[in-house]
Amino acid sequence: MQKLLKAISLITGIAIFSAFKIAENKYDNTDSPGVKIVKAWHLPAILKEISGIDVIDSVRLACIQDEMGVVFIYNMATSTIEEQIPFAPAGDFEGIAIVNKSAWVLRSDGKLFEVTSLTTKASPGKEYSTRLTAQQNIEGLCYDKKHNRLLLSIKNAEPGSKNYKGIYSFDLATKTMAAEPAYKINTQQEVVTGNKKRRFEIMPSDIAIHPKTGDIYITDGRNAMLLILDAAGSFKNLYPLNTKEFRQPEGITFYPDGKMFISNEGRKEGGNILKVETVN
Repeated sequence: MQKLLKAISLITGIAIFSAFKIAENKYDNTDSPGVKIVKAWHLPAILKEISGIDVIDSVRLACIQDEMGVVFIYNMATSTIEEQIPFAPAGDFEGIAIVNKSAWVLRSDGKLFEVTSLTTKASPGKEYSTRLTAQQNIEGLCYDKKHNRLLLSIKNAEPGSKNYKGIYSFDLATKTMAAEPAYKINTQQEVVTGNKKRRFEIMPSDIAIHPKTGDIYITDGRNAMLLILDAAGSFKNLYPLNTKEFRQPEGITFYPDGKMFISNEGRKEGGNILKVETVN
């Protein structure tokens, strides 16, 4: 009888622990509804903390990681890093955007670095200030070709408002940032996930514009989500992501034909880059 009671106690304890883990990871699904992984690249150790990606050409991505002021050129055809371009001292670098033949890199304190050559190893980046600060913890960066500007998304709270988080624009002609957000992510939005309606908390980790639709795609590394806004900035869709594959989605980019890539920081495992499709 004592052995039976111990067994029941053990099973009950496991069930309670499992229930706690499910509640703790409320966006952690066994699969990612509406999202299909087409191909995966497992990255070398130096890119375990990959924090941003953008397309250079049909086989190469520009990558950064959040501890080094270095642009890494990753070749997906050979699965190797073919170039490392230092541009700044060590820091918390979170986003990268390719504009023509230059790379723009975002530091979490709102500073932007323009790396004018992707072939010269010793290429210090020119630094620009914005209106944003480390308090807002800026992580998302992309190129808005239609308006010749960069878009920057903040991760932490919007100063003075709990109702939205701003996506700010940096004009590439004047090298200045607009005072007001170009778009506002409605943080009071209620969405349905797992057949339950809830108000979601978004912590943007990167941002990209779909080249065909103009929709705005936003990854959330903390909660493993993919948020889609339409071209006007209104809510369109939200995809919870499976954290077994999307361990910490920190980067997103598109090929010109609309193929999507999401990069994930590693935990026990290394970082990865996933080619992804949405299927609904």
